[in-house]
Amino acid sequence: MKLRYKIANSILIVLAVLISVLGLMVSHTKDCEPAAEITAGTETMQAAVRRCYGSPDVIEVRDIAKPKPADDEVLVKVIAAAVNPLDWHYLRGSPYLMRLVAGLGKPDSIRMGVDYAGTVEAVGANVTDFKRGDEVFGGKDGAFADYVTVSADRAIALKPANMSFEQAASVGIAGITALQALRDKGNLQPGQHVLINGASGGVGTFAVQIAKAMGAEVTAVCSTRNVELVRSIGADNVFDYKKESYIDSGEQYDLIIDNVGNHGLLANTSVLKPEGTLVMIGGAKGNWIAPLLGPVKALFLSPFVDQNLQLILAKLSQSDLNLLGDYMRSGAVVPVIDRSYSLNELPAAIAYSEEGHARGKIIVSVNRP
Repeated sequence: MKLRYKIANSILIVLAVLISVLGLMVSHTKDCEPAAEITAGTETMQAAVRRCYGSPDVIEVRDIAKPKPADDEVLVKVIAAAVNPLDWHYLRGSPYLMRLVAGLGKPDSIRMGVDYAGTVEAVGANVTDFKRGDEVFGGKDGAFADYVTVSADRAIALKPANMSFEQAASVGIAGITALQALRDKGNLQPGQHVLINGASGGVGTFAVQIAKAMGAEVTAVCSTRNVELVRSIGADNVFDYKKESYIDSGEQYDLIIDNVGNHGLLANTSVLKPEGTLVMIGGAKGNWIAPLLGPVKALFLSPFVDQNLQLILAKLSQSDLNLLGDYMRSGAVVPVIDRSYSLNELPAAIAYSEEGHARGKIIVSVNRP
């Protein structure tokens, strides 16, 4: 065998071994560890925690140390929080590659949840924009708990007076994802025609309303039971995917927001205008390759099509929360709530989210005012 073939084979063998080792590292799940002892005299609070990866059955609601705000932080008493698909992805550590960030073998952080709404209980020495008693909403890791500390210049904003804590709690991840998909990735302009696939879910219900507020014509895609819902929040046209497909409609769109990923890239580009944009938010479930297929295909297809293919990883920001707050104050955006659970019922709430049939948002009531 020629030397170059021996070298090539050796490189392939090394790569295969490295990939196998990485696969074993990211897929290995450690057993749940016992709870750490709380030092006597420590002020505590109730919080949802998980000490290993797994199903909703590994979630516990128990006492942990109550946080104290740093000089630039706000301590928020959480009234309500919201469930997102992100929660069960982190709960299960799936897809496995996310464990490179979340923790190998077991999660680095035991806290759960992101979206919250509540009242300011205390502020740090350097905080001037918020005061005790302010009603606020936003996003911060560990929101499924009595209290959460948030940097005063990060994902926190004043709650609109015309919104309940439950409605405000629903906004964080879903509202900002919808806004950034439409505005930043989709560059949506007044008068343009946008199609929202998966219009009745958390991101979808926000996307329909925000797109209308931006002056677009909105076509929604949902199941039969949700047709009237999406019409009631502003959709101009609706496809009932159980009866018809937007791919076969003959219509073309300036922008498609795909929350579902149930049509191939070529199928979606066939109903985009020549300079249209596809923004992919949802995708296939799976622990390994399935969730990555859409982004990889988009990467390879982009040079060969005129349309713009975009992925989005939304970033929580105070300015965008304030903008969404303005939309809610004006009545342009009214969050859609499907079900509410107590903090002790969080396992059931996340299990319901994982089924993928929620209409709007799933709320967790933490501290009733």
